[in-house]
Amino acid sequence: MRNLINFRSLLAALTLGALLISWLNAGYFGMEILAEIAILALLAMSLDLLAGYTGLVSLGHAALFGCGAYAFAVFTAFWGWPPSLSMAAATLLTGLIALIVGSVVTRVQGIFFIMITLAIGEMGYELVFKTRALGGDDGLAGIPRLDLSAIGVNLNDPDVFALFLVLLVAVCYLLLKRLLGSPYGAVLVGLHDNAARMRALGLPVQRYQTSIFAFSGAIAGFAGTLSAQHTMFISPQLLHWTTSGEVLVMGILGGLGTLIGPVIGAALITLLRHELSDLTDYWGLWLGVFLILAVMGGKNGVVGWLEAGWQLIARRSRETKPSDRSANDAAG
Repeated sequence: MRNLINFRSLLAALTLGALLISWLNAGYFGMEILAEIAILALLAMSLDLLAGYTGLVSLGHAALFGCGAYAFAVFTAFWGWPPSLSMAAATLLTGLIALIVGSVVTRVQGIFFIMITLAIGEMGYELVFKTRALGGDDGLAGIPRLDLSAIGVNLNDPDVFALFLVLLVAVCYLLLKRLLGSPYGAVLVGLHDNAARMRALGLPVQRYQTSIFAFSGAIAGFAGTLSAQHTMFISPQLLHWTTSGEVLVMGILGGLGTLIGPVIGAALITLLRHELSDLTDYWGLWLGVFLILAVMGGKNGVVGWLEAGWQLIARRSRETKPSDRSANDAAG
């Protein structure tokens, strides 16, 4: 287990290094893709807290993502609040909404949990889609970005904004990794493995599930505020269940319950979508084939395959060391 944890840390460092190298060599379009990857990676990590570590597969996570984006837009474009205060307020508001929703949806499990989160998410989508005060299906434009000019950082520069998002994802990853390494994180893993046994031990299962649902929702809302600043435009599509499905696929492709897997999955899906669309009109078909091969491989996504290779190399290395010592003893 320790070797796997060390390997995932190494993989996280390599992923960050790859993103930074991409930033150094990307043009304007590349910076936009990099910013998109960073935002989706943060959203996918928030969903991994639920689906990968706690065993709660949600198809309504995009509604919380969109809630953060729309709250940020209202606070800034409508009410004139500064972006920094709006980001904090939108994140807290989304977390509060997630807390209320979580106290309801965690009363059921399995397929019922999936369906009720899907239903609530679609309710949020329809509410925004039909509300003309929020732009309706036309969306909202004119959303400002965070102002860091006081410290000499111009986030209106695409290069600077992309780097800011990548570093922000790295910080969030480290914080979440620390959380998951705590006793609270151990409880989440226990709930994923056997919630009934944890309940039999006297653990308030629903309370823990509600708390992680709220925390995950707050992170999704924070990612929504970043998405609103990235495009400076938001639309109801942010809340649609297909966005939740896409983010869930990113986690599955990268490796659920690994934290770094969703980041890798977000990068792969985004890059494949952009690159394949340049090569063929049937890019969705080939992307589907790629996903089927990844899932049918029997491992936990890309991270699972890499970990299997790492363990195989380590095992062969241990097997060869005794023989090498025996050969040296015979030669002596």
